[in-house]
Amino acid sequence: MLRAIGFTREDLSKPIIGVGHSWIETMPCNFNHRRLAEKVKAGIRAAGGTPMEFNTIAVSDGVSMGTEGMKASLVSREVIADSIELVARGHLFDGLVVIVGCDKTIPAGVMALVRLNLPGLALYSGTIGPGRHRGHDITLQDVFEAVGAVSAGKMGAAELREVEENACPGAGACGGQFTANTMSTAIEFLGISPPGANDVPALDPHKDDVAEQAGRLVMELIKKEVRPRQIVTRAALENAIASVAATGGSTNGVLHLLAIAREAGVPLTLDDFDRVAARTPVVASLKPGGQFVAKDLHDAGGIPLVVRRLAEGGLIDGTAATVDGRTLTQVGESAVETPGQKVVTLLSAPLKATGGLAILRGNLAPEGCVVKLAGHERLMHRGPARVFESEEAAFAAVRARQVKAGDVVVIRYEGPVGGPGMREMLGVTGALVGEGLGDAVALITDGRFSGATHGLMVGHVAPEAARGGPIAALRDGDTVVIDVEKRQLNVELPEGEISRRLSDWRPPALHDRGLCEVRGARLVRERRCRYPPTPLASRARRRTRTRCRAGRRPGWKCDARRRHRISIEVPLAQWIGIRDRQAVGSDGIVARHISDVLVQRQRTTVLVVEQDVSERFAVLGIGVDVGYHAARCVKGLVDRLPGIGHHRGIGKGPHADQDR
Repeated sequence: MLRAIGFTREDLSKPIIGVGHSWIETMPCNFNHRRLAEKVKAGIRAAGGTPMEFNTIAVSDGVSMGTEGMKASLVSREVIADSIELVARGHLFDGLVVIVGCDKTIPAGVMALVRLNLPGLALYSGTIGPGRHRGHDITLQDVFEAVGAVSAGKMGAAELREVEENACPGAGACGGQFTANTMSTAIEFLGISPPGANDVPALDPHKDDVAEQAGRLVMELIKKEVRPRQIVTRAALENAIASVAATGGSTNGVLHLLAIAREAGVPLTLDDFDRVAARTPVVASLKPGGQFVAKDLHDAGGIPLVVRRLAEGGLIDGTAATVDGRTLTQVGESAVETPGQKVVTLLSAPLKATGGLAILRGNLAPEGCVVKLAGHERLMHRGPARVFESEEAAFAAVRARQVKAGDVVVIRYEGPVGGPGMREMLGVTGALVGEGLGDAVALITDGRFSGATHGLMVGHVAPEAARGGPIAALRDGDTVVIDVEKRQLNVELPEGEISRRLSDWRPPALHDRGLCEVRGARLVRERRCRYPPTPLASRARRRTRTRCRAGRRPGWKCDARRRHRISIEVPLAQWIGIRDRQAVGSDGIVARHISDVLVQRQRTTVLVVEQDVSERFAVLGIGVDVGYHAARCVKGLVDRLPGIGHHRGIGKGPHADQDR
């Protein structure tokens, strides 16, 4: 079949190298991927390999920001990683080059590399150049802040249009140290990208040379049998965290590096981010918290110059390896610093003594949250909560100038489950800054922030509101205290008041029933699941899944043709109220969370609970392969779930045992 599309016998006798990218006509971020792929393939051929090009999807944060489309953004990371893995496994590639660009493609590409553990590397397609407006460099950040300025009467609609039309002048991702450039820096520190390659801008003529060199380099990795998991170690991940902290990077780096670590099988926690950031000064003056854009960093000496600064202070592990065979210390030593550059400071005169993020906990975030510190000096804020149930509601209040100095804006039900999809809040934060409130208010959310956000913003609050986290108990006027030095996020309420409020709490109606909701919920679930999914569980899930019809009464069903497949139907609100409680049946079945895998300890059978939601019902399809005994076990479990008890089909009729 491959001869039909031009491959020869000689081609197929060589190592087959996959060249994956995310070219798509919905954004400038990845618009140069096809061109770079041709250069990578030329390098592979020149080094004795046979390249095979393939592509995957991408969702633009900048385009979807402030809309329902943003719910697809974080979910796309998993889809991209999965699709790269499937193509590489299905076609038995010997090596892999992943060209990455916009925000989620970067962690997704690295996640796929460490999953597959094939010799390979990730190449960032490059930053966009800055736009120009009235003699100043501008980026996408300026567009969102201009919207707030218009609302405050500080800018006219005509000038807003000028800013919008000039902010993005050509192909490339981000512009400042937003999420894409944060992650491109991080994966170069991680060692999985060729040193000195990622900071070259998208439209720089040298980018083609960098791409060809990447193609040659992957062939060297194959010859030396160097694999991603040899590169992505604990030390390398801490180096990547240090790069985020030192450049005032995006808080999304926390989410993405945790995901990469998990795929690599390396333990990494929120506390590791706080520890590394606390010892790492900010040495790069990059937007949104600093003065310069990403292209300026390249002109100053690039990412290797930041490596040199941190290595000089012993703030990174310089012995960590990179894909080109050098250590990180050697990469730093090779940096060429432009005389007189002002982008990267000396360690003796850092922009901030500690890194650009911190991890807070407290009675509002018992499982932690992330605060961005770059771009402001406030370490303490105490003020009344202004609570909003969605990003749209908060944005409308900001535009109507209903948010006042001193307020703590709370945006909840925007987490992975509640959103669903964990949207970014750049529209709201940009409007606040544009109105001149950036230094006078604080914002907390169970959603995310764009890398272009600056000000005292606290995101990723966990547990999220949709899971009954304390943020769901907040009310307008409650006094919220953000204390960065003490690493605390609290609401000043009498002891027991949060629990009392949550006892009356009911989850809001679920929104869409689509991939964003299913995948977002699964991401949260898998992070906390006691028993990880297994192939057997996956087969059972496919076999037993059913879909409910609104209006059906709660009850049991049993399909004898599928060996006692049992579905339990309960009202959705009732199930959500109990789903986080642990219920243990006498025969050893443990149910920890909706859709988690259940393990029957006395046998080898895996029981699978699957959620399928309409507006009124949750259907739990439990796959049982051991007949009557397991059905009895499930009955024992359900009897212990509050408010369900016995329903039709249990112990009734002439064939009660079979019904069970």
